Amino acid sequence: MSYLLRDLDPGFVPAASPEPPEDALLFAFRKGSLVHRDDPFSLPTVAEARAAGLPLEALTPLGKVGGRAAAFAALPDDALLTPPLVTSNLRRLFFSLEGPLLHAAALAAQLAHFETTSRFCGACARPLSRKIGERAKRCDACDREIYPPVSPCTIVLVHRGDEILLARASRLPPGMFALVAGFVEPGETLEACVQREVAEEVGLEVADLRYVASQPWPFPSQLMVGFFARAVGGELRADPSEIEEARWFGLRELPMIPPPFSVARFLIDTYLEERGVTPPR
Repeated sequence: MSYLLRDLDPGFVPAASPEPPEDALLFAFRKGSLVHRDDPFSLPTVAEARAAGLPLEALTPLGKVGGRAAAFAALPDDALLTPPLVTSNLRRLFFSLEGPLLHAAALAAQLAHFETTSRFCGACARPLSRKIGERAKRCDACDREIYPPVSPCTIVLVHRGDEILLARASRLPPGMFALVAGFVEPGETLEACVQREVAEEVGLEVADLRYVASQPWPFPSQLMVGFFARAVGGELRADPSEIEEARWFGLRELPMIPPPFSVARFLIDTYLEERGVTPPR
């Protein structure tokens, strides 16, 4: 069975230490992309990043990766990188990172996004300060505390007999199909979100919803809540504003599907196993 991002190697332990040591692994982000060495992939230490001239004023403890201290930093957009340091889109790196490193990178990306989008108070426009010991910021002028936002989303495997519905969005790699998903709207339940998103994106009605699993997803700060649902009506049609194509696939005739660390893959593999079909490797 596939594994979820939340269930990866327990070698990653979120923690808040007073100050990251100089030999801590550094997850530094510039314009949302992760700073690293290439070929082979490796992360710099805090000391190596300082020696390379990276501005680390916003350096923050992240936790431990395989027993080693780690930190993250959100760099200015104009921060200069010198070889061998490069940046890569984290969504692409997810296909090559593994275990505790993947888990840590996911959390670091979400927290770095929070750092870059919460520099000033939304009520009085005063600069925010970091709240010691918590993943939060504080406005001393308003006496307000601001925490990293989490946006709830639903993702659903729609089934009918020995077929499941898969859809393609333009952001996916060529040939890959995934599941219907969408953000929960204000005042909406998770179940209502599933039914609305399926109706809007592929024109189907669903029933018999069953919660399966959830997963934090750092693009930039979602909580994906996964369901199974049975198709009971409607006519399959893809909404071109949302997806390129939607098709029914037999359980033994699946196209390229999302990688094992995603909740989408977890839902697909779990459904296949429940139906007595061995999931693809």
